[in-house]
Amino acid sequence: MLYGAMKFTVGGPLKLAFRPWVEGLEHIPADGPAILASNHLSFSDSFFLPAVLDRKVTFIAKAEYFTTPGLKGRMTAAFFKGVGQLPVDRAVVRGAGQAAIQSGLDVLARGELFGIYPEGTRSPDGRLYRGKPGGLARVALASGAPVIPVAMIDTEKIQPPGKVMPKLMRPGIRIGEPLDFGRYQGMEGDRFVLRAVTDEVMYEIMKLSGQEYVDIYATAAKRRIAEEAKAAKAAREAKETGNAQASGEHSGGA
Repeated sequence: MLYGAMKFTVGGPLKLAFRPWVEGLEHIPADGPAILASNHLSFSDSFFLPAVLDRKVTFIAKAEYFTTPGLKGRMTAAFFKGVGQLPVDRAVVRGAGQAAIQSGLDVLARGELFGIYPEGTRSPDGRLYRGKPGGLARVALASGAPVIPVAMIDTEKIQPPGKVMPKLMRPGIRIGEPLDFGRYQGMEGDRFVLRAVTDEVMYEIMKLSGQEYVDIYATAAKRRIAEEAKAAKAAREAKETGNAQASGEHSGGA
């Protein structure tokens, strides 16, 4: 009931304001379990995709969204629960992965749609990064549910980092044909199989999205970008300090 209410109050205005275009809706089954594996460009991905689907889709979200204290925290938690998000504590490194897998299996066991971002985090630069095999592939093989590749397009341009107000533009959603991994049934313990399944899904997402593919994890790319930004800042500050010292020496000599 809460999901339906939130979809009406949030999804309706979202569709009206941004008018997302959609291709491939016919690939979403009318009933039964399925895994929606999507690229991840923006915080808004988890809202635009459910907004255009007739069926409920459940995603995994950071536990912090559900545990922040105060009125704002309670409102945030209610919102995320309302739009079909499940909390997973990523601070508990050993347990987080298994908790996410079990959450996905529970959703699929109820015959529902489970949404997952194989990259594990948002792309830092709009490119598609290597998928993590631990979640998507394990859930797919353990459940036997089909995997439907999904490409979110241009959602990162709606509200780039540092921008407070979103830009009114049309994002896109392209949905591919279901992938059947029944040939690997019972092999979820084989890391090579998990890698093969994940790579096949990422390849289909890449074809749908048209993104440049980068064969490293997005988390590693974010660390690299942060380190480069830190080094660039240090270089600028050193240059500014040097210029100030040179200016002071010049003034003193005069």
